[in-house]
Amino acid sequence: MFCLSPTAPPTVRIVHSGHACNVEEERHTERVYTIREGETLELTCLVTGHPRPQIRWTKTAGSVSDRFQDSSVFNETLHISKIQRHQGGRYYCKAENGLGSPAIKSIRVDVYYLDDPLVTVHQSVGEAKEQFYYERTVFLRCVANSNPPVRYSWHRGRDVLSQGSDKGVEIYEPFFTQGETKILKLKNLRPQDYANYSCIASVRNVCGISDRNIVFKLTNKTASPSIKLLVEDPIVVNPGQTVSLVCITTGGEPNPTLSWVSSSDSLPEKSVVKGGTLTLPAITSDEAGVYSCVASNNVGNPAKKSTTIVVRALKKGRFWITPDPYHNDDNIQIGREVKISCQVEATPPEELTFGWLKNGRAMRSSERMVITQTDPDISPGTTNLDIIDLKFTDFGTYTCVAALKGGGIPEISIDVNISSTTVPPNLTVPRGKSPLVVREGDTVELECLVSGKPKPIILWSRADKEAPMPDGSLQAESYDGVLRIVNVSREMTGSYRCQTSQFNGFNVKPREAVVELIVQYPPSVEPVLLEMRQGLGRPVAMNCRVLRAHPSRVLRYEWRLGNRLLHAGHFDQSDETEYTVKSLNREGWGEYTCDVNNEAGAGRCTFLVTGKAYPPEFYYDTYSPLWQNRPTVYGFKLQWTQMNPNTVDRIVAYRLGIRQHSVFIIPVDGTITKGELNTHNLTELIKPAAYEVRLTPITRFGEGDSTIRIITYSGDPGLTPSFEEEPICMFTQDKNDDFDWTRHSAATRDTKYTPNTGPSDDRSGSKQGFYMYIETSRPRKEGEVARLVSPFFNVVPKNPYGIANPPAYCFSFFFHMYGKHIGTLNAFLRQKGQTAAEGPAWSLSGNQGDRWKQAKVSIHPTASFQVVLEGIRGPGIEGDIAIDDVTLEEGECRDLPPISKHKNTAGGAEPRSVLKSVRIWG
Repeated sequence: MFCLSPTAPPTVRIVHSGHACNVEEERHTERVYTIREGETLELTCLVTGHPRPQIRWTKTAGSVSDRFQDSSVFNETLHISKIQRHQGGRYYCKAENGLGSPAIKSIRVDVYYLDDPLVTVHQSVGEAKEQFYYERTVFLRCVANSNPPVRYSWHRGRDVLSQGSDKGVEIYEPFFTQGETKILKLKNLRPQDYANYSCIASVRNVCGISDRNIVFKLTNKTASPSIKLLVEDPIVVNPGQTVSLVCITTGGEPNPTLSWVSSSDSLPEKSVVKGGTLTLPAITSDEAGVYSCVASNNVGNPAKKSTTIVVRALKKGRFWITPDPYHNDDNIQIGREVKISCQVEATPPEELTFGWLKNGRAMRSSERMVITQTDPDISPGTTNLDIIDLKFTDFGTYTCVAALKGGGIPEISIDVNISSTTVPPNLTVPRGKSPLVVREGDTVELECLVSGKPKPIILWSRADKEAPMPDGSLQAESYDGVLRIVNVSREMTGSYRCQTSQFNGFNVKPREAVVELIVQYPPSVEPVLLEMRQGLGRPVAMNCRVLRAHPSRVLRYEWRLGNRLLHAGHFDQSDETEYTVKSLNREGWGEYTCDVNNEAGAGRCTFLVTGKAYPPEFYYDTYSPLWQNRPTVYGFKLQWTQMNPNTVDRIVAYRLGIRQHSVFIIPVDGTITKGELNTHNLTELIKPAAYEVRLTPITRFGEGDSTIRIITYSGDPGLTPSFEEEPICMFTQDKNDDFDWTRHSAATRDTKYTPNTGPSDDRSGSKQGFYMYIETSRPRKEGEVARLVSPFFNVVPKNPYGIANPPAYCFSFFFHMYGKHIGTLNAFLRQKGQTAAEGPAWSLSGNQGDRWKQAKVSIHPTASFQVVLEGIRGPGIEGDIAIDDVTLEEGECRDLPPISKHKNTAGGAEPRSVLKSVRIWG
């Protein structure tokens, strides 16, 4: 069959290997791949299309609502060793090459598994008593995780239990579990019910998964677990101590297992669990919390006991001074009230104690010196010293001392000085520090001067927008009023607010000031780097555009080739500048730069002007590329098209390098056109070795970009299937003929009006196979012509420096010419540069019977060539001519069929052995 052009949109097909249990087709063309957990999954995405499509594997978890995973595999083969159940789902292979829509196929991977079953035992809630199994009714529940759904069976001893086999036994599946479990109900518990019960879980041996079973022994002592903690609650300890929590079982049959959990989801890394004892060495404040002991024996509900560990600590001491609230004045004055507040975070808060000192001497609460401690529920960890009617003798240093009862934790002391110099804070911005103009990448210090005593902490934040500070926080603290920013960026331009904190200062309305920061940066331009390929004698236009800059005024540009200045100027209203090379010469190849400057620096556009050819694109859809298959060596038909051949100078040759083999120069005759398929046959490749092939185009500029592919030996070429997909492979319909050849199969062809002409199957005998034929029904007229034209094939000389002796090729095809009105079938050789039309290389007319026959003709081209198949309509409608399985082989034709020997109008030398072949369609 045929292709209209080597360029084709992608198609995709998923094939599998690995350890599949089963692969089946479902409706809506969905394929299901079943695999056992722990086996190897291997899916391969087979693609066609030219240029070679890019392949991407993605996965969803199996339902429409599931999102695609972030990770993707950009490979033809998806390989997952030791697959796990969570890796099941629908896998998509997506192929795209920029032509048409991407091709997507999917396959659902079903991972099969069966876990060991678990039996849990429960009593009838309404009949619960002190001893668990004195009740009349007992429930044994069996559960096992599986895929596909599990089937359960119960045994008592060696006897199989089934519904109705024992009046004292009832077996059922709760409706709400949807087959996830099977419950064995023992009614009116009898002595014979005390026995060993086996639950067998089965998935019917799918994927070779054997049954799983578990045994539970039911006795008159069977009971749910009970435990006891041998520790206090809460446990209050100092940091650094070792804490041991002891949990013991007080009941339960079978013997319960003990485990520990914490409120932080996981136990500390250094914790040690031994039996029922949990040890926490050198405990820290971060490890405080609730710790629980859990006992389980699958009978009834697990038992759980908890205790809280409290790690004693003192931290974050702060103070603030509050002036007399009854006067509208923030200053401290003689005769007025002043309050000193001290706050500390304490654990546990009820152990916190405060003491006050004045100039190092202990103080007691009095009528004029009132010491209070706030309610922990309102303001935890806070104490106040109210000085009523401030006197000169009250000036001094007051110290707040915080401690925990029982000691063991260092005290926190906070000094506050009250004097005539104790004044509220004030904030100002130094002269010349706002606005502050800096360059991007510099280190900058924003400064606010703070006066007053004591000096409070300064809080910095963005004043112009809700945005984080350079360190990522919404607010930054400063003890000296300076905000230091390293490596400042353009995004940091804006207004910054400095503000006094109420802590470690006056508890008054915050003072604030604003600093403006302006960050200058050099121009951002595009393109930063652009490669431009062009042939000699053609114009090249380069455009450099300014995206943003600060300051944007006084922008100057300079165009250079290497170090040579080409053009310079200033921007006016436009934000771009262009430089054009009117006619490119050899000296014009190189690196062009455009530097755009402002006060902060320069941005640069770079253009690499070159005559380098684009890479060739290998054609991976060659039919039967393995054309030579001898016992120890094989040959491979290498085909490719040239990317953008008209962009640069004419390609004169290709350099073909085969790693560990040889290097060839393939000369090119004439001008390669876009989409033209080029062919070179590789010979004497050693079985079963693979070869890396590098193909490099050559122009007057020199070598262009290379393309690499791997050639692998794929076995007997005769096993390659025929092409049976649209469009017609490699051939095109001639635009100057009267009508077109038609692609069809005997299974779909309409013979209503022409029952006595045309084939009843393709050349291989398949009614589903496709072939090409000319439809001679009306409105076709006698003498009208339909032509199919092959792509150009390069002549491959043995001498790389010229064609002294033109090589021979054998052109063969199968034809079907049945009907009383059969016209003529011609085969032509058309060479590049040929002006005068030549006669057909092969021709046949008239009815040849209802069967397929083969034709072969030797041709001797001296330049790149095409082959043309021409069908001419005969005198009536019973004149359909069909063709199939067209090949082109290097070397003279051998084993000529009688029809070829009789009708070969090109004459022919004695047939020789075929060395190389090209399969055009099949």
